Parts: sequence; C-alpha cells; structure tokens
Amino acid sequence: MSESLTFHFDVNGEDFTSAGQASVRFKKNMRELGVDPEIIRRASIAMYEGEINMVIHAHGGVADVEVSEDAIKIVLKDQGPGIPDIAKAMQEGYSTAPDNIRSLGFGAGMGLPNMKRYTDEMQIESTVGVGTTVTMKINLN
Repeated sequence: MSESLTFHFDVNGEDFTSAGQASVRFKKNMRELGVDPEIIRRASIAMYEGEINMVIHAHGGVADVEVSEDAIKIVLKDQGPGIPDIAKAMQEGYSTAPDNIRSLGFGAGMGLPNMKRYTDEMQIESTVGVGTTVTMKINLN
C-alpha cells in the first residue's frame, strides 16, 4: 500500500442494537486489504470497545480510521459528557454505566483498559460537557 486509506464510520447512539456495526465493517475492510489477522483482531477489539463506550456514554459519535504502510490509526470522537477523571476511568473494573446497560452484559469497566491493552499507543483528550477524543495506533511493522 503506497498511500494511506481512510475510512469514516458514524456510530449511532440511539439504537443500542446497532452497537458494534462500525467495528464489523472496519474488520471486513481490513480483511479485504489483506492485513495480518492478528493485527485485525487487536484493532477490531479496540475499536469495538470504543464504539460501545460511545453508545453507552455519549449517544454515539464518529470513528475515523487511517491505514498506512506503518500503522492503523483510529480516532474516536464524541460530544458526550466527557470523562472527569481519566486515570480513574482507566482502572479495570471502574464503570459509570447505568444498571440497564450492565444488565445487558456491558459496562464492566474494561472498555478503556482493553483499548489500551490491544493498541501500541493510546491518547485520551476529554473535556467535561464537551466530549472525548480517543486516538489509538496499532503498528503494522
């Protein structure tokens, strides 16, 4: 691949049953490009976790992916409530998900830790009342 490819996905936060569709489409695109299956697995898990977080906490958002020769860069952006304490939110098991979401099997407090675990780099920028941007990078080499 001599030039970068970009993909844009809208994450619908109004329909919880559609949560995960962007990461499924992303995975399909990566398979069609012939990306290593282990890289696809890592990137898909990270993107899925972020997508679910956007649906649970921010009523949706957008996911922009850039695939270059060296890396996959995933930028998740929402206009949700923001994260008041990022360090606390990064702790495994910490969750602010409501009970109705937990009853569906989500909100166990593993989203952000898993996003970090499956990527090579991750940055979170968040402003309370404005929204959150998570940038993740998975190296291809």
